This record gives sequence, structure tokens and C-alpha cells, in this order.
Amino acid sequence: MALPVTEEHIQLADSVRDFTAHHASVAETRLHLSRYAAGDRPKHWDALVAQGLHRIHIDEADGGDGGSLVDLAVVVEETGRALLPGPFLPTVTASAAVTTAAAGVRRSEVLRCFADGTTGAVVLPGSGVTARLGAQGWVLTGRSTPVLGLLSADLLLVGAERVDDAAGDAVWFALPVQALAGALLPEEGVDLTRDLGRLRLTDAQVAAADLVPGLDADRVRAAVTALYAADASGVVAQSLRTAVDHVKVREQFGRPVGSFQAVKHKAALLLLASELSAAAAWDAARSLAQDGTQSRLAAAAAAVVGPGRAVDAVLDAVTLLGGIGFTWEHDIHLYWRRAISLNALTGPVPTRASDLGALSLTAARDFDLELEDEDPAFREWVAEQLDAAMTLPPNLPQRPGAWPASGTGPRRTLLADTGLAAPHWPRPYGLDASPAQQAVIAQEFAKRGLERPSSVIGEWAVPTVLAHGEEEQKRRFAVPTLRGEMTWCQLFSEPGAGSDLASLSTRAVQDRDRGGWVLNGQKVWTSSAHEADWGICLARSDPQAPRHKGLSCFLVDMHSPGVEVRPLRQATGEAEFNEVFLTDVFVPDQCLLGRAGEGWKLTATTLANERLTIGSGMGGRDGAERLRDAVRSGTPAADAPAVLEALGSITATRIALHALGLRSTLRRLSGLQPGAAASVLKVGSALADRAAAATGLRLLGAEGAVGTDAHGLVQGELQLPSVLIGGGTVEIQLNVIAERILGLPR
Repeated sequence: MALPVTEEHIQLADSVRDFTAHHASVAETRLHLSRYAAGDRPKHWDALVAQGLHRIHIDEADGGDGGSLVDLAVVVEETGRALLPGPFLPTVTASAAVTTAAAGVRRSEVLRCFADGTTGAVVLPGSGVTARLGAQGWVLTGRSTPVLGLLSADLLLVGAERVDDAAGDAVWFALPVQALAGALLPEEGVDLTRDLGRLRLTDAQVAAADLVPGLDADRVRAAVTALYAADASGVVAQSLRTAVDHVKVREQFGRPVGSFQAVKHKAALLLLASELSAAAAWDAARSLAQDGTQSRLAAAAAAVVGPGRAVDAVLDAVTLLGGIGFTWEHDIHLYWRRAISLNALTGPVPTRASDLGALSLTAARDFDLELEDEDPAFREWVAEQLDAAMTLPPNLPQRPGAWPASGTGPRRTLLADTGLAAPHWPRPYGLDASPAQQAVIAQEFAKRGLERPSSVIGEWAVPTVLAHGEEEQKRRFAVPTLRGEMTWCQLFSEPGAGSDLASLSTRAVQDRDRGGWVLNGQKVWTSSAHEADWGICLARSDPQAPRHKGLSCFLVDMHSPGVEVRPLRQATGEAEFNEVFLTDVFVPDQCLLGRAGEGWKLTATTLANERLTIGSGMGGRDGAERLRDAVRSGTPAADAPAVLEALGSITATRIALHALGLRSTLRRLSGLQPGAAASVLKVGSALADRAAAATGLRLLGAEGAVGTDAHGLVQGELQLPSVLIGGGTVEIQLNVIAERILGLPR
């Protein structure tokens, strides 16, 4: 999935792709690397200006197209894919920074210059340039850190730290380069497609008219970071595409390289990096329309997840290409070089991660979905139903220790009967709600602090019944499940068939005399089987058929004779999983789901719902939140810089995962396919929880030897296998991503 989440953005990206293919191919770029390094303007610049790609985000009143920073980020990502050379990125970062200024004459003057095709670059505060107010204006001094696009710029936006009576504040100037003779020092940049330089000023006199008031350093840094992250997203996406195309056709040992599992996993992890990079860049761009704290959170996350990880991601692409990727003739090294440059210029990753870790202790990223009410009557109806539900007694858990959201009672019955317990289910059990209606319902639940009831495993099992079952089966199982009166387990995994379900050995033999089937076998790792009323069970009904075709799906009454449940005590000391022994268990024909032999197809529906739910977190606290609680409480080593850095890195991943989920929702609202979100969320969440658990143990120090720490960090570590294995192991998920999404051979 690229940055676009609407049809309009897809069309915009397509137009940029067409432009770069026509005007700036990588082959053409290679011919002029020395010119670009010297700051020469590329031949395509006039065509780019004529098409207006540089001014899409500038207000119409100032000569632009009136778009947003997200629109610009879509453009920048595509230019990153194409390795567009020259001053485009530094110019639009400069103009984007100016758009964050307070409205005024000077802001409009500078933006009009950029809209007319003036090139630019940004010198951020803290880069080494200081300012003091003198008798005849401002005096600037200092030697800056490397600045992207400095040599090709016509106009510099310079943020200087004050060293006079207002020391520490930043002031901003828009300085024409022709007035800075001798102040530009060329540097040999690692990115061969763009120029790099330092600004050196010694008591340079700057007129008050050059001042750009109303700029905030954090907002400017957020805008620059968002666009650098968008460029990095394009770089990683193109590197992924290049590597995958190669391993599909490159053969070793008589087979495509992409058929080897190690290669698949590396490619799948590269897709994960690409998806999170795009999500974080998009989130940072949209955050500029929110308050300062929100933009700081999103920008720091984008810096860590985007440019901060782009170097390793592209390096993985290089190694997937093998020796050919290390040659000068292959283009991949140009992308690698750009990733290195973006990583460096975005700021030290440990610092950005530490800042995010500290900020996350007091603030959280806001992922509320803003909707235009196209159907206010529907929202009003939902509000009325929920208000009525709030007047009823709260739901009560059916048994001690059960998840509160799975409780039952009059409140839940009302929500089930109105279709609000599972609005995405088809009528009459749900509302057959559109994505937009589902979003409205979620907002109304959140507005009241009301938790939507959950059927837990029923949320995976019953949709399979609704999709493939007879009408009588739907009526029999859907309503009691929605009301919380019927609970479920999933009888899939076996001792000899974990992730490889097609190799299961539980047998189902038809008993025509009694009108049903007799099941024999053993299931394992069955969550909640000890308290379930029904189980959805996969069994082999035709031992002569191919593995995937001889399976059938049954609905098993867990109170039937011959069903024996034995709890499996986990490393945590709890017993959430079970072994289930099926000995001559009779299942009537009415409980065969679908037709005999269709079990594998039906199982795919169940697993898809399971993985999506697990990937979204199922509403529980994740490891990062436990870690934050521990740091807030002053747990030993909580003030160690490495702890805040690790917390920031994990928080950045979590923010990107939430952004990915929101983008998937928005794509659905736009009528587009959600993309690879479900599988990526599952893997990304599991890896983030593993990193959080490891950091928690480091944080505890010697206290980690105590198994009952106040914040559950040790328990979080001991709980990890259920995250890393449940719903299909991470390794299986990587295979799924590689084969079904990237198209690598089996």
C-alpha cells in the first residue's frame, strides 16, 4: 500500500509517475550526477513547475493549488520511487515550512516566490546558525550542519537560534541566495542525485524585512520530517519492488530464489517496513492540521519508522539482489545512498526516539476518525439506541475471570437485538453496515465510554456460519452468540498439525443410520474450550482426497458425550489453552457447515477474521503501555536514556501500526481495497510486543527476578508465545505475506 488512501490521491500519484517516467528516468539521472551534485537545475524543472507539482500545497491566494500537506506527501513519495533528482524535495520542504507560519504579508510574499518556481532549502534551528539583534538589523553567524539543496536554492529559509536577550528562541529569515556570496560551502553528498552544502556566515547583516514571523520550530521540523519520511517511503517501496521482481525470476539450485523460505521472510519483513514507512509518513503529514503535541508525536514516529529504518530496509533489498545489487551499474545503490542521506538529515534516530519515548509518557497520538455526516439520521438513531442501553444494568461476566466485554445482560441484549453488537454482520443479525456507518457507530460508542460487546472467538466462528451456513444454522447460532448466551472455541490445531492445518488427522466418519457424523481425534491449543458451549471444528472426512479437499467443517456441541477438555497450564501459570479429546463424538447432519469436503474454504474465512482481530489488538493493553506505566512509576533504571530510546522506538512502531489500521479504514470508506493491512498488523503487533517485553526486562534489572512485578512486565514476557504463535505463527504469516501479497512462488 502506498500513501494514497483516496481515488483522488491514486490519480495524483499516477500523474506524478507518468511525469517522472517521461522526464526523469533513472537512466537519464545517471548521466548528470555531477551536475546535480553541483546544484545545477535539471532539465525537467520547467516542466515540473508548469505541471504545478511544486505548489500543490500552497494556498490559492498565494499562487498555489490549495491542497494539503498530505497531497504533497503523495507527490513526494512518488518522486522518491522515481529517484527524482535535483531541488524538488528541498524546495517543497521550504515552502511547506512557510505554510505553517501565521498568516501575514511576509508569509504570502515568500509563498508566492515558491509558487512561481523559485527553488529553496531549509536551515533548521540548532543547525549551527545564531542570530542577534543589532543596531541596524539582524546579525547572523555560524557554520551550519549539511543542508540538502543548499547549492541549488534561490531562497533559503534559515532558522537561527538567538544569542541576545532572547537567547534560546528561534527566528526565521527568507534570504535570497544572491545576497550570500561566498557563504555556501559545497559538500560531497552521499546522495548522488541532489546537492549538499553548508551555510557559513560571519556577522552577516540581515534586514528586518527578511524576517518571517509566526513560525514555530517544532511545526517546521514536523513538516520537514513528514516530507523526508514520504521520500523515504518511496525509496523503500521501489527497493522492495526491485528485490521482489528479481527473486521471482533469479534461479539457484534449479528453483527461483524467491521459493526459499529465508528469502520469503526477508522479503515479507521488507514489505512490513515499507507499509509502516508509508503509514507513518502519511500520519505525520496529516498531523500538521492538528495541534503541536500531535504533530510532534507523529513526526517523531515518522522519523524513527521512516528514514530511521530505511537504510536497513534498502540494505535488505540489496542483499536480496545478491552481488548484482552491490555493483555500480545497478540502480539499487542510488536508492541506498538516498536512504542514508535522508536518515542523517532527519536527525539522530536515538534522539528522535528518546524524545518520542519521553513525550509518550504524557501524551498519546489521536487516531479519531473525522467523518462528514452523510446520514445524520443514522447517527441520531445509533445515539438513541446507545442512550437507551446506558439506562440498563451493565453486562455481567458469565464466569469469574472472563473478559468484561464478553458479559451478558439486558444491555447486551438490546445492543444485539438492534444490530449494534456486530453492525458489520448481515441483517437481521447485524446492520450490514457500510464502512462509514461502522465508523459512526464506533464514534458513538467511544463518545459514551461504552465498550462494544464481544463474542471473542464467536467473532471468528459465527461469520463463517453466516457466510456458508444454512438459514436454520444462522438463526440457531447468531442471536445467542450476539447476546453473550453462547460461547465458542476453535477446534483446529492438533499435536501433529499446528500451522499446517491441511495435515490434520481428526477423522469424521459419516453415520447414515443416525443422520450425522462421528468424530475421533485430538485438538490442542484450544483457547477457552473449558468454558465454551460450541466449537467450530475441522476434521478429515475423506482420507482418500487430496489434503486440502478431504476436510469438512463441523459445529460441535462441547457438552456432547465423548468431548473431554483438559486445561493446559502455560508458562504464566494460567490455563487459557486446552487439549480437547474427541472420542466417538456424534455430530448431527444439521451441524455440518457447508458441504462435506469444503472445510478448507470455510476455514480460510475463520482464520481471516481471527488474524484481523488479533492484529487489531482485541482491545487489550499492549506491551508499550505496560512499559510506559513502569517508567512513569520510577521503576529501577527508568531514567536510563536507553530505556526512553527503546520506548520511543516501540511507540513509533505502534503509532505506525495504528496509522496503518486507520488508513485501511479510510480506504474502505473510499471504496478501495484495504491492502495488506491485516497480515502486516498481525506481524507488526507481535514483533512490537516482543520488543516491548525485552525492554521491560531490561528496565526491571534485578527486580525482574520477582515474578509479580507491579506492571506485569515479567508476565508480559511469559505471555509472548500466545502472541507470536496464536492465529498462525509469525513465520507462517511471513510466508502468507510473501506468497499471497508479494506473489513469490510456493
